[in-house]
Amino acid sequence: MLSDTDRRVIDVLQTGFPIVARPFAAVAPKLGMGEDELIATVTRLREDGVLSRFGPMYDAEALGGAFTLCAMAVPEERFAAVTETVNAFPEVAHNYRRAHRFNMWFVLATERPAAIAATIARIEAATGLPVLDLPKLEEYFLALRLQA
Repeated sequence: MLSDTDRRVIDVLQTGFPIVARPFAAVAPKLGMGEDELIATVTRLREDGVLSRFGPMYDAEALGGAFTLCAMAVPEERFAAVTETVNAFPEVAHNYRRAHRFNMWFVLATERPAAIAATIARIEAATGLPVLDLPKLEEYFLALRLQA
């Protein structure tokens, strides 16, 4: 169960985080707490699995890299092993199971656009399964705010 403080921390931190030497110290007064208390709260929320990730979102393309959405149809009896194999690739940013013929979906992020095809080929070789590459055709920006 989230406390009111937990909810306020999540609400405030998802709307921006200052790029300063001590960002937690800069945000803490807005929440009526000290820097150490805010750091402890975020740490606890991460450890408890309330927050799956706390960090910056990078635009791979703006940095000269690339990303793409991939899907695979993985036989159920191999799903756990294929998941472990796919997740071992450092280029795999996210991996989701779906109730669909294509039951594994993941995002690849690479330092160079040409590395996407090479990484897909390596995943196919490692798993023995084809990877469906679903590159972005058009970009949309939606501000996503989750209710805590």
